[in-house]
Amino acid sequence: MFFRKRPKQLNKINYETKENSILELLEKAKQSSDFETFSPVEKNAFLSISYYKTLVDMDLFNRIFLENLKEKLASIKNLADLKDIIPIDSILITQDVKEVEKGLYHGAAVIYLHNNLQEFALVGLSDPRLGKREINETENEFSVIGPKIGFIEDLSTNLHLLRNQLITSDLIFEEFDVGTRSKTKVVVAHLSGVTNPDYVQTARQRIQDLDIDVLYDNTQLEELISDYSTTPFPLFINTERVDRTIYSLIRGNVVILMDNSCYALIGPAALMNFFSTPEDFYLPWVVASFFRIIRIFGMLFSIFVTSFYVAILTYHFEIVPKDLLGPIIFSRANVPFPPVVEVLFLEITIELLREAGARLPTKIGQTLGIVGGIVIGQATVQAALTSNILLILVALGALSSFTTPIYKMSNTVRLLRYPFILLAAIWGGFGIYIGVIFLVTHLLRLKSLGSPYLLPLSPYRKGGLSNTFIRKNDYHKEKRNKFLRALSRKRFNPVTNKDPDEGLNSE
Repeated sequence: MFFRKRPKQLNKINYETKENSILELLEKAKQSSDFETFSPVEKNAFLSISYYKTLVDMDLFNRIFLENLKEKLASIKNLADLKDIIPIDSILITQDVKEVEKGLYHGAAVIYLHNNLQEFALVGLSDPRLGKREINETENEFSVIGPKIGFIEDLSTNLHLLRNQLITSDLIFEEFDVGTRSKTKVVVAHLSGVTNPDYVQTARQRIQDLDIDVLYDNTQLEELISDYSTTPFPLFINTERVDRTIYSLIRGNVVILMDNSCYALIGPAALMNFFSTPEDFYLPWVVASFFRIIRIFGMLFSIFVTSFYVAILTYHFEIVPKDLLGPIIFSRANVPFPPVVEVLFLEITIELLREAGARLPTKIGQTLGIVGGIVIGQATVQAALTSNILLILVALGALSSFTTPIYKMSNTVRLLRYPFILLAAIWGGFGIYIGVIFLVTHLLRLKSLGSPYLLPLSPYRKGGLSNTFIRKNDYHKEKRNKFLRALSRKRFNPVTNKDPDEGLNSE
């Protein structure tokens, strides 16, 4: 008899604990001015409705939910009857207090009977369009050719955009709630049968291990799940473009999306991925390859141009050609500062103009960038604070940094100029050589979701180089790159998709 009665005693304790939990939840929520609890029955109330006014669609609440509830209130015997009374599909009957709390924070109205605080009805009344923008054009990754559809701050819309283009059951979405206070929805997307499970498991595990109160944006999530948080290099591709995301999924990457963020994180990422754009695939492969090489050259030029200027004029002026030595001497004849001070002055001036232009309204920012650059540049040359040649080199270096298509990598390129300038001022060309060694060593240590950052250069992958520095012809890309370790390397059948050049040669 003792063992038969013990489960009932435990259930009673659980019921009391559950009642206390729900009462504590409601009392805490009442401290907020936007929380409402009322009964549609004026006298002899037997049920109550609780909800957050700022999270529910008030038109749906009053016109459909409340009117139908009042009309058929007398026929309610238990909460299950609500499904026949209220013409709303999203009605959930639950006994889980945590589920009730989650429903309240996601725009549900909670209905409970006063004589039964162990069961609750959650009626979904949220307005997914409230506070969301409807225009989803790309702003920071603009392209002249190709689709201009971008992500917005609504997770459901972003998942719809992906599902609309990849119409296959292999596209898998895994959802997580991150943040003890924010309960932010995070989705890991991948292609089953293509993406290596190791990358999916790594991303899944790092997201599940997060212990944070509020998650603001995908950029914060990127830092939290990166392999190294102390590097200036971005270890995930941060994109707002749908076409880049689709291409990455097909290649075998993992994509991470977050509610209230208009960017997707793509990993694992390699260094050379940051110099390709979706526009490369909308241009002839010869033209696209030329532009990609220009971007890589622009990155190197932006990092090293001013440091070489400092090294040559400070320690290695003997390598300057005679025809160029005269103009340099004439340009620097009245400049009172050493080359390193001259370079740092102009570099910081350019950064001030760029930062001020980014923070001001669009029209004023553009005017400031153009007028300020011309006025300050002309004035510094006339005041003999800098030379004409250095002004040209700094301007070209700034332009070269903007050729990098990913904004975060562009910031990294601009930052790397300063340590190389200081090393060149201390040790000349030898200092630049030391800086390159440290930079390459640092890049060799970096990983993205456990994958080496310098792939396919290191570890060397012969097959991957053909689509790194140049864009490979589509007819010759029948297989995926080896370095992503995709489960299925085949992309299309080259027999049925015959290269037009082969047909032309056969004639």
